[in-house]
Amino acid sequence: MTTAPSSATSSIPIPTADPDTGGVLSGPYRALTLGIVSVVLLLAFEATAVNTAMPVAARQLDGLGLYAFAFSGYFTSTLFALVVSGQWCDRRGPMGPLFSGIAVFGAGLVVAGTAADMWLFVAGRAIQGLGGGLVIVALYVVVGRAFPERLRPSVFAAFSAAWVLPSILGPAVSGAVTQHLGWRWVFLAVPVLILLPLAVMGPALRRSEREQRERQTAPGPEFDHRRSALAAMAALGAGLLQYAGQRLDLIALVPGLAGAGLLLPAVLRLLPAGTLRAARGLPTVILLRGVAAGAFFAAEAFIPLMMVTERGLSPTMAGLTLTSGGLSWALGSWLQGRPGVQRHREAMIRLGFALTAVAIAGAALVLVPAVPTWAAAVAWAVGGLGMGLTVASVSVLMMKLSAPEEAGANSASLQMSDALGNVLLIGLSGVLFAGLGGGSVAAAQGSPVPAAAFAVIFLVMTGVALVGALLSGRVRAAA
Repeated sequence: MTTAPSSATSSIPIPTADPDTGGVLSGPYRALTLGIVSVVLLLAFEATAVNTAMPVAARQLDGLGLYAFAFSGYFTSTLFALVVSGQWCDRRGPMGPLFSGIAVFGAGLVVAGTAADMWLFVAGRAIQGLGGGLVIVALYVVVGRAFPERLRPSVFAAFSAAWVLPSILGPAVSGAVTQHLGWRWVFLAVPVLILLPLAVMGPALRRSEREQRERQTAPGPEFDHRRSALAAMAALGAGLLQYAGQRLDLIALVPGLAGAGLLLPAVLRLLPAGTLRAARGLPTVILLRGVAAGAFFAAEAFIPLMMVTERGLSPTMAGLTLTSGGLSWALGSWLQGRPGVQRHREAMIRLGFALTAVAIAGAALVLVPAVPTWAAAVAWAVGGLGMGLTVASVSVLMMKLSAPEEAGANSASLQMSDALGNVLLIGLSGVLFAGLGGGSVAAAQGSPVPAAAFAVIFLVMTGVALVGALLSGRVRAAA
């Protein structure tokens, strides 16, 4: 749900042929639309299914201490893939990164599904992140190249709609598969399903690429190896920080300091100046995307595990707790686009962060035995509504504050902030969880996880969301 356009879209020529009739499912666009929406659908299903299967997988692999890194590892490798895919698309077109990304994503699913231990499972998730990063950028470039401007909003709306069905069915299907066939099949079944959208959109995408080459009068830009190196530094630094957090001993200071030394200078160069100090205007807008995504998804990653270990729910029922958030997210995105509220962007962002904070704190109340388990689903519906308001409003403000020639680069920065927020805050949650006994041998073998391990995570992420609400007043550029 955090997909955003990449820098590659800034240099995409608009097709000259723009018929006045026909929609995204009309003859020239039907196969391509169905193909790319199917890819988004599968990515969305995998993302929702993982939340349901992860508690069982982590326990069977004796890897509760690495539970958070199975999520943050995905976003860590995505940091590098986003930059590479953008430059690859600009230079060669989206077919290469799209098909390569799908293949790499499928390979990661196989590695995770066949993993014999938790470290190998985390490696599989990181391979998935590489593929996912390549695919996300390429899909947006396909929309920019193959569809006329009047149809692009409809395609992006279809992207958002593609998340609704997985949000409803994903937890139930994944839970049923996990209980009756085993968690491994949640990962091993998806690569087979990828073949259908590839077959559907392959011919149409090749035709679009051929037409694009015929119109192109000059070669695409050269690879910016400096930017790719910075992205690699950021990913490696984030990985070292996560490894240091998992060790929690004096030796961890070495990879921790090395990770910070790589990550900080890379981020300072990849994001707009002033982002990390919340400078007024665009820098704060970029920063808030990472704050919102990190707080929400760090809490979301631990809700199914909490429901399984603390309240005894099945994986299916635990995963269904998150369904309400997917539905209300779509509602929040729709509400922020209504004509009467569009002039209140700052207020919507502040309200969205406040609702997210209330939701995270509300989910923590389920740790109290007297609170019914359905309270978590209600809380997450509130959080999804808040995220729908916040994320969409931040994206709109980013475009409003960007000069035309900077829109692509700033879009890439927005997505980079999203990934960084997930990496750092999910990684921090993993450190807190392991440090408070959540990753102990007893917990991995089925004993109750200390409730404090969950409570502290939710408390910290509630605080992060409240900080986002306080910073929302800085999205307005200085006079």
